[in-house]
Amino acid sequence: MVAQEAELVNIFVHQNKSHKHLHRLKNKSQNIYHKLPILDGLELLDAKDHALNFPSHTHDTFNITLVREQLFSTKLSDRLLHSPAGTITITNPGEVHATFCDNKIGSSFFTFYVSPDVLKKISHHIPIFFENKILNDQSLFQQLYKLSQDFNNRAFLDEKTLLHILDQLVKEYAAEHPDTDKKNMLFQKMLDEENPEKFSLETTARKFGLDKFKFLRLFKQYTGLTPNNYVILKRVEKSKTLLQTEDDLLGIAIETGFYDATHFCKHFKKITGVTPMAYRNAMLCNIVL
Repeated sequence: MVAQEAELVNIFVHQNKSHKHLHRLKNKSQNIYHKLPILDGLELLDAKDHALNFPSHTHDTFNITLVREQLFSTKLSDRLLHSPAGTITITNPGEVHATFCDNKIGSSFFTFYVSPDVLKKISHHIPIFFENKILNDQSLFQQLYKLSQDFNNRAFLDEKTLLHILDQLVKEYAAEHPDTDKKNMLFQKMLDEENPEKFSLETTARKFGLDKFKFLRLFKQYTGLTPNNYVILKRVEKSKTLLQTEDDLLGIAIETGFYDATHFCKHFKKITGVTPMAYRNAMLCNIVL
């Protein structure tokens, strides 16, 4: 009995230390979000010692991530990828993925969120995608890394340097995007007509002529997400638009379907890596969290 109690105490102490360590990492991590008036509103995320995982989500941009320190793990629908420091990780627009960071010492990375239209122009209006998600190209990495260290310089802001690098990326690694499944497009169109602030699983399932269990399976098959994850993503995307003109977090939370400001802020940071106010402030200046 004494041995069992001692073991329970050891487990509790270990869990408590782990919790405190993770809490220190959360406070230690520094994420800076930027939005620049170039390349259709280029977005950047500079993450240092980031210890929180990103849940399954999608973006409407190409995510080009420089892994600077530690391992950067990405879970796709069919595989788990591990990108070491010094490599480039790419996810395509609409590609469902989750990101796992080192929760012991944190991961450091820099992500360029590039509009599909920008790369489409580079590819002479041919829709493209990247099948290879991890690029071990030191020349491209160093060129992008140099820009990430000083994105306010003249070379960056006149777009030419970044466009030259993106041109290399497309020519070397991009492939023509395959035709999209028409059934998938129809399903997506019907979902887009739903109001994410008032989403009801039962009501939406009835519109598709299905019970909620069959609808759940169909939903996951076509989107790669659960309905709950999908709705949260849609709400966060709408809140980004509202944050450009409003700073009332409670009002935005209620308008986008969250319970309160705390609930809204929690999910916003889980998806974007920064707080709603950091996102808003980045429209005018750079704020360190």
